[in-house]
Amino acid sequence: MDKTILVVGGAGYIGSHMVKMLLAKGCQVVVLDNLSNGYRNAVVGGDFVFCDLADKANLAHIFQAYQFDGVMHFASFIQVGESVQNPTIYYQNNVANTLNLLDTMVKYEVKNFIFSSTAAIFGEPQAVPLDETHPKNPINPYGLSKLMVEQILRDYEAAYDLRSICLRYFNAAGADPEGQLGERHVPETHLIPLVLQAASQRREHITIFGQDYDTPDGTCIRDYIHINDLCQAHWLALQQLWDGSRSTAFNLGNGEGFSVREVIDVAKKVTGKDIPIIEGQRRDGDPARLVADASLAKNTLNWKPQFADLETIITHAWTWEQQHGIKW
Repeated sequence: MDKTILVVGGAGYIGSHMVKMLLAKGCQVVVLDNLSNGYRNAVVGGDFVFCDLADKANLAHIFQAYQFDGVMHFASFIQVGESVQNPTIYYQNNVANTLNLLDTMVKYEVKNFIFSSTAAIFGEPQAVPLDETHPKNPINPYGLSKLMVEQILRDYEAAYDLRSICLRYFNAAGADPEGQLGERHVPETHLIPLVLQAASQRREHITIFGQDYDTPDGTCIRDYIHINDLCQAHWLALQQLWDGSRSTAFNLGNGEGFSVREVIDVAKKVTGKDIPIIEGQRRDGDPARLVADASLAKNTLNWKPQFADLETIITHAWTWEQQHGIKW
């Protein structure tokens, strides 16, 4: 596969797993990251370029140095609460900086773009599971920033023939099955690594935010998708663009939801550890259920998740936590 791919944010959680997969597919990979949320040692190969998307001159230099066949963009701020408290950095990084990247692509005639979007563009679910036609009413600046980029991409296809596929994640989870890569955010906000940190005693307890939701056990239900399955969808989407597809968007999830208590119970089974629980109050903006209808991605991309089982997802994450978690 003689293709050169630019992975923006390739030192982060999803980006680093994507880089590993692209290298295994035989692609030449260039990683662009400012290491604000990523780790240099998470980049397992390819060419690494330290760069911020706000640096237009450096961006131009990178596009002059390489002939890219596609760009994958993972370099976003993702914390919902932070976006409410400090929206300026979300609109600057997630929207304005993405415009810098897109304008550079237009200038150097790079036509294929894969965008890391989110289920947060939908806001409060009106029906579950959520398919691509669900109304889009984000309730926080994070979700709105992603929806803005989706609209920008539609306009850029019409004006500049820059074709894109937006992939709307539900809950990315798990770790590299080979144990080389895993999830490490500072601060960590995702449920599964928080639960496993409590199991390994790196964290004193796990807090369940709300026990009175309209769900079987009263806790929130979410759709967890294995990081490798997520990356496989990106690869298939990029191939679809190479095959001449027009711009589109897909929801990515397993189509099955698990409650917070179910995640904790499976983690106890996988780890064999006690996991201390504290019951907290509901958080603003937490819907009771968020589950994807990913049938469009499965049918259009011929995408078949390989690690849909929650126990497998948690097992891979636990392997990473045991091997690497204590070191960083």
